[in-house]
Amino acid sequence: MKYERINVVGTSGSGKSTLAREIASRLDIPYIELDRLFWKANWTETTDDEFFPKLRDALSTSRWILDGNYDRTRQIKWAQVEMVVWLDLPLYLVFARIVARAITRICTGKELWAGNKETFKKTFLSRDSIILWSLTTFAHNRKRYVALSDNDQYRHVQFVRLRSTKEVGQFLINLNS
Repeated sequence: MKYERINVVGTSGSGKSTLAREIASRLDIPYIELDRLFWKANWTETTDDEFFPKLRDALSTSRWILDGNYDRTRQIKWAQVEMVVWLDLPLYLVFARIVARAITRICTGKELWAGNKETFKKTFLSRDSIILWSLTTFAHNRKRYVALSDNDQYRHVQFVRLRSTKEVGQFLINLNS
């Protein structure tokens, strides 16, 4: 079966965006980033009344690779999804990646979504730290995705759980097979 509607999920820093972009490139399918739909300027969150229509519109095509979790969007995104690729990498690797990514973004001043940028203060000295978020949601995300992959409501979904960089590489090799 050829999959054309894929959601890549996992803890912040697990490599969702990188993997989703690679899948989209290899399959020549449009890439959709949930964070881009969600965040407004000054790290302002969209309301569900704003967010859900944006997501429905983005998923209105027959082919897409979606990057992101946002649990409250599951009913929208998984109504049509064919495959969920879950990056369930070890905590030490996720932690190392998220710290490295944050430092790179801070040093380069890379703009993320709607003009937002990571800052040293927000990343390392705030309760809103993406590093803290990643660490505190890691175990919960694992439990949640284990339960969801066993849920009969999603039996139409092919779940792929990738637990190492080697498995990610093998998944990409087998993607076009």
